Amino acid sequence: MEEIKTVIEALIFASDVPLSLDKIVDVIQTDDRGRIRGLIMELIGEYDSRQGGILLQEVAGGYQFRTRADLASWVKRLKGGKPSAMTPAAMETLAIVAYRQPIVKAEVDKIRGVDVGGSLKTLLERKLIRIIGRKDVPGRPMLYGTTKKFLEVFNLKDLSELPTMQELTELKE
Repeated sequence: MEEIKTVIEALIFASDVPLSLDKIVDVIQTDDRGRIRGLIMELIGEYDSRQGGILLQEVAGGYQFRTRADLASWVKRLKGGKPSAMTPAAMETLAIVAYRQPIVKAEVDKIRGVDVGGSLKTLLERKLIRIIGRKDVPGRPMLYGTTKKFLEVFNLKDLSELPTMQELTELKE
């Protein structure tokens, strides 16, 4: 089993995106999903207890190595420059899409009270949202939803980890 755990570690390390349990099981060619998940949990525990510079985390429906948040300033020094910040308008638009998806542009316009075309374009370019279909109404407007990259950027396993409206209200107070 140690050999399989080493293989799992290598697969996750080599992947550019969070690697799902299904993909790991498929690559290893086993039917024992529970055992593979157990080995992944052991790896997560080992990286947590080591308290080194990297962690193994479940994010965006898969597993990915990530640097510890408290080391971000050092990583920024290495990478140089600042990450491109999003405007408050784009962040508000993203929040609306995240909480109300699937949603059409007209609904986001109505909630924000302004035209959100520019913000939607920016979010699409950054691959934080995507077009997930068309609404079955006259004109067939496009429906927007968040992407796996959105989950990665905000360090979420899935959308259920978004704070509830009650939690957000409590934060404001």
